[in-house]
Amino acid sequence: NFVGAKNEFKEALKQCDTRTIESFLAERQCEFIFNAPSASHAGGVWERQIRTVRNVLNATLCQYLGRLDDSSLRTLFYEAMAIVNSRPLTVNGVNDPTSLEPLTPNHLLLMKSKIALPPPGKFEKEDVYATKRWRRVQYFVEQFWSRWKREYLMNISTRQKWHTTRRNLKVDDLVIIKEDTPRNQWHLGRVVETTKESDGLVRRVKV
Repeated sequence: NFVGAKNEFKEALKQCDTRTIESFLAERQCEFIFNAPSASHAGGVWERQIRTVRNVLNATLCQYLGRLDDSSLRTLFYEAMAIVNSRPLTVNGVNDPTSLEPLTPNHLLLMKSKIALPPPGKFEKEDVYATKRWRRVQYFVEQFWSRWKREYLMNISTRQKWHTTRRNLKVDDLVIIKEDTPRNQWHLGRVVETTKESDGLVRRVKV
């Protein structure tokens, strides 16, 4: 996506110390890799995330475009960025109770796992028309969290018919609990009881 600005980028680099930049990038093993122009499908993983975030923002704000000023919109984007970057990058080892917590983009960007918790209180639709801008923003953030979490979980869920045998859930497995939770929090549950159907597959568990 930076190919269109390549010439502008080159002009800016002419005004910089090339050796310092090269040394900085080499020390940190940074390398620019461009996708082919107009081939967004080549970056399927992040392009799908971009589409999901764009669709959720559009659905959240389409009816209230005139209710947010620049600073409020910027705050909303920062909150949305924190939410998206709180998602786990991998679930490898999640069933191992001794394993570390899943790695998230916030671990890499902020060098810490914990982020600010949402403010206390319940934010209603009426807050969109309130005089307190922070309540208005928090309502939109709650709406973004609710919509984005649903979209994200749908994207990572495998809906195709099972063509290969998969192991059933069993007692002591760890699972993500999909319910109304505070934003940026991914509650894990431990399976304590399983129920097999007549075909021998487990479709119901108690956590």
